[in-house]
Amino acid sequence: MRPLTTLRTTAHRPGLLAALHRVREIAPMSPLTVFQAAAALAVGVRLARGRDRLPPLAPTGATAGRISVVIPARDEEGRIGPCLSAVLTDPAVAEVLVVDDESSDGTARLAADLGAKVVVGAPLPEGWVGKQWALLQGVEAAGGDIVVTLDADTRPAPGLFGALAAALDGYDLVSAGPRFVCDGIAEQALHASFLATLVYRSGPIGPSSVPAPHRVVANGQCMAFRRTAMLAAGGFARVRGHMTDDVALARTLAADGWAVGFLDAGGLLEVDMHESVAEVWREWGRSLPLRDVTGPGRQAADLAAIWLTAALPVLRLAAGRPTRLDLGLLAVRLLLTGALRGSYARPGPGVLLSPLLDPLTAVRLTQATLCPVRSWRGRTYSGITAPGVTPGARPDRPGRAGRPAPPARSAAR
Repeated sequence: MRPLTTLRTTAHRPGLLAALHRVREIAPMSPLTVFQAAAALAVGVRLARGRDRLPPLAPTGATAGRISVVIPARDEEGRIGPCLSAVLTDPAVAEVLVVDDESSDGTARLAADLGAKVVVGAPLPEGWVGKQWALLQGVEAAGGDIVVTLDADTRPAPGLFGALAAALDGYDLVSAGPRFVCDGIAEQALHASFLATLVYRSGPIGPSSVPAPHRVVANGQCMAFRRTAMLAAGGFARVRGHMTDDVALARTLAADGWAVGFLDAGGLLEVDMHESVAEVWREWGRSLPLRDVTGPGRQAADLAAIWLTAALPVLRLAAGRPTRLDLGLLAVRLLLTGALRGSYARPGPGVLLSPLLDPLTAVRLTQATLCPVRSWRGRTYSGITAPGVTPGARPDRPGRAGRPAPPARSAAR
């Protein structure tokens, strides 16, 4: 899943609350108005969590623990260089492992030439998605007691790894929200529109209160955990069939009692995810519906909230027939647009134009929910794990019977 960094809440502003109050003046209220008001209230509650967000990750002093960085890579020769150059020069990192997941290009050769340890990935077993299989092999091969996993398109800054290790004093699993690199107005506008839907459904990054396990979110581009605890929990094996692997892992472990943190790391991490508008539409639209980690009822409710609070006000405004509630929701969306600027390395006019694309984004989320994508990186998978189903461990790597216990707290906690 893909994160937000510097959002501050807008729900406490008067626009939405005043609009909700004025809805009562409409007599009689149509069923659509009732549903829209209920959706607006739900979104407002989620945005209100931003009033007491946790502070962003910041560089720390000495790092306690040996850090291994694991990078799963399949045909990443054109993107992995900047990531490796940054990681290999960070003094907090003890080793860098690149798991070459049957690449057809020069990924392994480049990684070895730059100084990383290359783990030659074994053939993909039946029932596994490639990234989870590569991560499991990398974690098993790692020598550090702390493991940080990175995607090849990330650009870590000095201090990131020490900050993640320090955050593990309070959490069992940490994922970091970056700043995004988007080139071009159209690409940034579509990306920011997708990002806004994630905030409407899950709230801002870094909430101080722990959400329910079924609402936990995470960013698989950058995660940190203690190696022995993850292996004991069989985490990657249990989500081996999920396309939305990061959120599936976070929710599975949160249900086991793990403390899961999704923290703002915008000052320490950038991600250049996509190269075009078409790629944003195709690839990010694929994962953002969270279809394989959310039950049908909540999927329907989340989609309805996006249509009623983001898409419908724009469509009515374009038609020249906005209601008072529509205008209040548009005001909230504009305030959110201002906050979203902090989520981009180089925010431009695309972020400000993003509300205009909200109806199109709602269409894409609906399409991907009804017709999920089952292909990734040249592989096509036979199906997607059904919502609510937690896969077991792989047969030749047996897991423990019953629900794994949460990791023991270290003395530093």
